[in-house]
Amino acid sequence: MDLIERARRDVVIANRILAHQKVLDAYGHVSLRHPTDPAKFLLAVSCSPGLVGTGDVIAHNMDGSPAQPETRPLYLERFIHGGIYEKRPDVMAVLHSHADDLLPFSISKTTRFRPVIHNVGDIGHEVPVWDIADKFGDNTNLLVTNVDHGRDLAQCLGCNRMALMRAHGFVLAGLSASDLVRLAVYIPRNARTLMQAMQMGEYKELSRGEIEARLALDIHSPALKRGWEFWAREVGCEDLLAD
Repeated sequence: MDLIERARRDVVIANRILAHQKVLDAYGHVSLRHPTDPAKFLLAVSCSPGLVGTGDVIAHNMDGSPAQPETRPLYLERFIHGGIYEKRPDVMAVLHSHADDLLPFSISKTTRFRPVIHNVGDIGHEVPVWDIADKFGDNTNLLVTNVDHGRDLAQCLGCNRMALMRAHGFVLAGLSASDLVRLAVYIPRNARTLMQAMQMGEYKELSRGEIEARLALDIHSPALKRGWEFWAREVGCEDLLAD
């Protein structure tokens, strides 16, 4: 199997897993950097994540345009992906989600989203909040619908793994498809744990040393990749795992 077909299959698997895990709703999406042309990325045409098939996954240029002529509608917010890949050569996978558990943290003026469970320690030390109104005013529809929006969001993300989007959702930068999916599955769980701990009173975040130790883990190790195959089989993607 060539690298492009393998990557297209992985886009499908990632979408299917995260839809099943309720990380993605009908409007979220996952992409992978093109395996042979780093100036492009692979993203489905406009369809719900749980319904994405290999034939839906096409190459996009960094400006969000399709690399080949395409008559099917594209995701309105494909510029999120192009903006992040353009700014971050280390990023191999990108997620945009509207997971409900994260939304309160995107609008809070007093409480920041922080890792409190070990499985998300490698989101890092900072989770910035991007507010589209800061640069584009109060009259947008809160969607990332052009290159300028995507680049501004990528600028806010900076060198971090994750950024919240005010009143909208979050973006996540992955070092591989399995790395992205693993973190994405546990991020809403971290949000629920943090919210519950806040209701109970005092709580303890992960320490700086604990976060650094999680960041040092090998994302390609069998331990960290184990969930990928398990979740893929759970959603009926066994045939897509085979080379």
